[in-house]
Amino acid sequence: MAIIVFQHDEANRPGRLGRVLRDHAHKLDVRRLDRGDGFPPDFDDVSGVVSLGGHQNVVDAGSDAAPWMEDEMAFLRKASMRHLPVIGVCLGAQLIAAALGGEVEPMTEVEVGFHPITLTPAGQIETSVAGVAWDHRAFCHHGQQVTKLPVQGTLLASSAACKIQAFKTGLRTYGFQWHLEADRDQALDINRASGEGALSESALLEQWEQHGAAFERLSERICVNLASHVVPAAKLVGASGGR
Repeated sequence: MAIIVFQHDEANRPGRLGRVLRDHAHKLDVRRLDRGDGFPPDFDDVSGVVSLGGHQNVVDAGSDAAPWMEDEMAFLRKASMRHLPVIGVCLGAQLIAAALGGEVEPMTEVEVGFHPITLTPAGQIETSVAGVAWDHRAFCHHGQQVTKLPVQGTLLASSAACKIQAFKTGLRTYGFQWHLEADRDQALDINRASGEGALSESALLEQWEQHGAAFERLSERICVNLASHVVPAAKLVGASGGR
């Protein structure tokens, strides 16, 4: 059994989330879709799915820019319907939303750097973000956003520029718009790879000096919550929903 990890470019790697999942004895099967890696033929040996960030956008689905995107959304939808753990980060959260009946649109202005995140009342009692400050700053880097929650979705967190910063839908499907997987070096790589809309490196480093330690501590907490509660929960019930 393995957690399938969909990686879409070099900068948006599993990072902290991958490390914590491995520390909790989960096997990761990383698929570089941008390099032509394929999809599992079925869900028999799949214990969960992680969809990471990327420079692509949901509107690229069906185009030469991301020929794999429609197939990934179909895989995410099927995994969620089987009640497998499905976790999306940044682009991955947007793909989950689009696959499950939500909507994704461009932002008026990109949200880059550390921004204040506020947990909603639902987020304040949600296991995946237990132990996280209700108001905190998180590293964001996106010019697209989820504007409509997936069907039966629950809003967990918001920011001033992006109302849907985190959501849950179904039993074990989660989307996080901010980069909870990134340490300082990965944040720098994501920023460099983004091109237009990037912060200057000095500005990002200054922000990291101010907010990085608290961000990493809270991000570690979320990753541990996901590894400890969300993924094992599916194992206990045998990933109910049939395969």
